[in-house]
Amino acid sequence: MARRQATPPIQEFALIRSLEGRFARHAPGLVQGIGDDAAVIETSAQAWCHLTTDLLAEGIHFDMKSATPESVGYRAAMANLSDIAAMGAVPRYLLISLAIPKTVKRSHIYALYRGLMKACRLYDVALIGGDTSASKAGLFLSITLIGTTRGRRALFRHGAKVGDQICVSGTLGDSLAGLKLLRSSTTSGRRNTAFSRSDRKFLIRRHTHPTARVAEGRWLNDRRLASAAIDLSDGLSGDLRHICEESRVGAEVELERLPISPACRAYASAIGVSPSRLALTGGEDYELLFTASPRDCETIEREARTRGYRMTRIGTIRPQRFGIQMTSDGLTQPMPVTSYEHFL
Repeated sequence: MARRQATPPIQEFALIRSLEGRFARHAPGLVQGIGDDAAVIETSAQAWCHLTTDLLAEGIHFDMKSATPESVGYRAAMANLSDIAAMGAVPRYLLISLAIPKTVKRSHIYALYRGLMKACRLYDVALIGGDTSASKAGLFLSITLIGTTRGRRALFRHGAKVGDQICVSGTLGDSLAGLKLLRSSTTSGRRNTAFSRSDRKFLIRRHTHPTARVAEGRWLNDRRLASAAIDLSDGLSGDLRHICEESRVGAEVELERLPISPACRAYASAIGVSPSRLALTGGEDYELLFTASPRDCETIEREARTRGYRMTRIGTIRPQRFGIQMTSDGLTQPMPVTSYEHFL
């Protein structure tokens, strides 16, 4: 009986050269990319650089039992692209660092990079460097993304004013529903069949392949329509709190106004929970949460339709002493903090 040939170990520098050849490319403003001690980019004195970084750990941010390497890479890129979108910036350059355990195959690394670059190509982002290391635990992935804004102008979390309208892009709760579906299939070995296959496919896709609202963020910034903004990565209840803390204001959210997809409503009905609960607690939708004056909100609602953007007014900024409240059927109560905390 023939002996099965062992898989050759991954060699760091050979892997880096291979990844460079497969995924790196030239981009405007790039002076030096992969291959030196640091990448070099050229910027205009009239532009601001925006830098964001994320660390993703296996078992915390993703589970290889319910996610493919390609989807892990795609979602990792979108998480950073969404940060840049929330600033109203244009994403430009990407750096990736990996800590790889022996259990991960070379083909998995290539698939992860294909997912990363599939997301980045949507926004013309260039891979310009990074690092690799061994890991004695799980797979670790660190991404740094650089973006720019023209005219020294950007969206920040501070800036919301009493009377401003609270708005969101897209729909909320889809990613959490998709994650729950993936986990239930993994743990139980069977699928929830209480709603349609198309709904299930939509929700899982919204989790594995989310969309960063880069065009929407640029539009809000370029037109000076938003007074404050953040991306929805930790859940509406937690991310709205960030805006309120930085702007020193309170907020009132009308639960009936939350934009929830038909698929998410069907899933909520199937498992017997309120759809608004999924919308409030669900993170990683990567939609934009922003505030705008009543006049600018009218402009946003009017022009968003012609651009094909979905923008929904969900509440109003109140004085700080009001706190963060939610209303439903005429009842007002404090909004619970339900966003994810790493160290609890």
